[in-house]
Amino acid sequence: MRKFNTVIAAAVLFYLLTAAAAGYGIHNAATVQEQVHKIEINRIYSSLRDGVPQENIDLSEFRYVKGISYLPAGQMEEEDMAAAFYEEKNHLGSQVIPVFTDGSLEGLWRFDYEKPVFQAENILLITEVCLGIMGAVLISVLCYLRSQLIGPFLRLKTLPYELANGHLSGEVPEEKSRFFGDFFWGMSQLKDTLALSRKRRLELEKEKKTMLLSLSHDIKTPLHAIRLYGRALEEDLYHGEAQRRHAARQIGEKASEIERHVEEIMRNSREDILDIHVDNGEFYQAELVKRILDTYEEKCKIRMVDLEVGPYDDLLLKGDMERTLEVIGNLFENAFKYGDGRSITLTFYEEDYCHLVRVYSSGNPVTDNEFNHIFESFFRASNSRGLEGNGLGLYICREIMRKMDGEIFAQKEEEGMAFVLVFR
Repeated sequence: MRKFNTVIAAAVLFYLLTAAAAGYGIHNAATVQEQVHKIEINRIYSSLRDGVPQENIDLSEFRYVKGISYLPAGQMEEEDMAAAFYEEKNHLGSQVIPVFTDGSLEGLWRFDYEKPVFQAENILLITEVCLGIMGAVLISVLCYLRSQLIGPFLRLKTLPYELANGHLSGEVPEEKSRFFGDFFWGMSQLKDTLALSRKRRLELEKEKKTMLLSLSHDIKTPLHAIRLYGRALEEDLYHGEAQRRHAARQIGEKASEIERHVEEIMRNSREDILDIHVDNGEFYQAELVKRILDTYEEKCKIRMVDLEVGPYDDLLLKGDMERTLEVIGNLFENAFKYGDGRSITLTFYEEDYCHLVRVYSSGNPVTDNEFNHIFESFFRASNSRGLEGNGLGLYICREIMRKMDGEIFAQKEEEGMAFVLVFR
């Protein structure tokens, strides 16, 4: 983008310089043309003053001066001579120069000259050449934009519809454009990720159905036994106390067996939810803050939420940048949804050899009883009534931070809630 802005600035500068040069050239040429006949007159007058006779001056050597005449001082009083001397000639200009000798007027020299005509052909030619160069550059830029921006965009326009409709087969065409290369690569990655996610989802669905069928079959046996023992007890088929106790004990054991199967179902469902891949590595805190601001600074302005970012150092953090952004994004969305919309504050500090990122949002905090359960799966506090959600956001945030060998905890304040991310 900087190079593109440089090209625009260079084009504007070139245009301004061309306009300024053309204007200056025309003005300067006009001024020179207006003065060129005076140069010839001064040359002739210098020769006359040096004693060169008038008849020895060859006017053919001069371009503009066409005639020379002299009126002695003694003839100035004669009307005919003065009238003939000052008579205007067609299409010619004239200049009269007095001649003085010892302070007294000796006579007048008159020089008739052809008025210079301003010739703008050269200036116009240069201007047209410059404009032609600008036109060629403009056409080149437009052709470049067509091949590097418009063309790739047109090839890409159907891809979002294909992804939305689940058409994940085929490859995203490679693009060498410096503007769309990374974007095409990202779309290819997205397509592959969606295809992998669909494959994984189908596998999970298949495993889940297989597991449910297996567990359903396993539950039927103890359930059938409980039903038989319960009917036997109901119909008083056992005559001794020992037999009735044995039946009651069997009912308890079979119920425990069913409970274990139910717990297995719940565990498998929870594991499906937490099928999150974390690519642990290292990333710089300044890049994290930049991406947070790129995503949420404009959103905060639209919602008129005061976003404050405290001072920070460009430290190297351990973890997964994308998953960290997912955690912070979840906290921001919770602040938009459950906060009072006044402010969100990011602060950074260190404690016990760990680096902490604190996200505070103003609003009504949860109750003390709810505070102890906010990181549990499917838990929703009382302030979430009437709002969309499934109660998994903070639960997933905690699991992500733990997979990155970190932690997240909450802080309850009088006018808001804060969540602190711990990076080891």
